[in-house]
Amino acid sequence: MPVAVGLDLGGTWVRAVMLDTDGRRLHSLRSPAPSLAALPVFLNSLWKRWGLSRSRVGALVVGSRGVWTRQEQRRVERRLRALALRVRVISDAQAAYSGALGARAGILILAGTGSIAIGRNGKGRWARAGGLGPLLGDEGSAFWIGRQWLRARSRGEDFAPVRKIIGRPDAVAHIARLAPQVLRRARNGHPIARRIVADAQRHLAELAGTLARDLRLKKPVTVSWAGSLLDDQRFRTGLRRKLTRSGLSVRMVSPETSPVMATARMALALLNRDGRWGKARRR
Repeated sequence: MPVAVGLDLGGTWVRAVMLDTDGRRLHSLRSPAPSLAALPVFLNSLWKRWGLSRSRVGALVVGSRGVWTRQEQRRVERRLRALALRVRVISDAQAAYSGALGARAGILILAGTGSIAIGRNGKGRWARAGGLGPLLGDEGSAFWIGRQWLRARSRGEDFAPVRKIIGRPDAVAHIARLAPQVLRRARNGHPIARRIVADAQRHLAELAGTLARDLRLKKPVTVSWAGSLLDDQRFRTGLRRKLTRSGLSVRMVSPETSPVMATARMALALLNRDGRWGKARRR
C-alpha cells in the first residue's frame, strides 16, 4: 500500500510524518534541518531509513522555508519528483496556517528561527508581512532575540566570543538557540532581556496589525500561532498585550494541529484524490 509523507522544513529543524491510507501515523522524525538545496539527499536517506521506494511514496507534501511564489514552489517540486509519485511544495507559513486555522479567515503569527505573519480574509485572499530572512528582517524571531542579546552583551574586549559565533556555518540557527535563555532571564527580571523580549513582542504585533489592515479583517480578528518561540505561554501572553495595546481587537485560538501534520494530511488528500483508496478517502 502507498503512504503519504508530510514535511515541515524550518530554519533549525525538519519534521516529517508518514501516514498510511487510513491516516494512521507510521513514522515520524525530528532532525536538524538540511538546506533547501540538500533536501533531495536528505529525503533519499530518510526513505532508506524508513524502507521506502519512490513507488511506495504515493504523495509528498513539503512546507518549506524560502519558498513563497508558485514559481519557487514548482522549482523545488521538479527537484523532488524522483522521490514520490506526487509532489507538492508550499510555504512553511502556509502549512502552519493550514494546521492552525484550517480554512478560517484570520492571521497566523509564526516565530521560530525566523518570523512572519500570514493572513487570509473571508474572500480567500492571502497576504503576508515580514518573512524577509535574517539579513533583511525576521524582527521578533528567535534569531532576532539572540542577535539583540549578543549586541547588548558584546562590548569592547568582550567581542571575541561573538566573532567566533558569527563565523560558524550554522550561525543563524546557533544564535536563534540563545532565545530561550533570554526569555528565562527576562522572567527573572534582567532589564536588558526584558527590553529585548518586549521589543520582539511589539514587532510581531506590528506584523499582525499590518495584515489586519491590508486584508480588512473583521474584529475581533482570529489570531493563532506557530513556531518554537510562541510555544512559550508567557511570551504569547505578552504578545497578546502588545496586540491589544496597538488597538487590534483579537481572539487568540490555539492551533488545531502542527504544521507537519497539516502537510501530512495534505499529502493524504493528494494520495486519495483519484479515489482509489476508499477507506482513507471517507475519513
